[in-house]
Amino acid sequence: MLSTVGPDGAATLADNPDRLKAVNAEVEAMGVRVLAQWALLGPYDFCTVLEAPDEKTMARVALVLGARGTLKTLTLSAIPIDEYIDSVRNVSGD
Repeated sequence: MLSTVGPDGAATLADNPDRLKAVNAEVEAMGVRVLAQWALLGPYDFCTVLEAPDEKTMARVALVLGARGTLKTLTLSAIPIDEYIDSVRNVSGD
């Protein structure tokens, strides 16, 4: 998940940087594991690698976080590379 904080989110982080860890705990309480997280320089502020049981759970997390109005998210679904290679093999008939 790539995220960009808005003015209210930036103000919250300036006053309380530990809020990031609290949000991660809230995300985990929704059934999604936070595997890694980085602060970014560029068009996005954070990159968070998450593991969810399914897309519906991840969609719920993105909606709940976005509904707060403090950040915008871009969520990308990832396929493990071995699964991707297997699916490509099946398409090409190998």
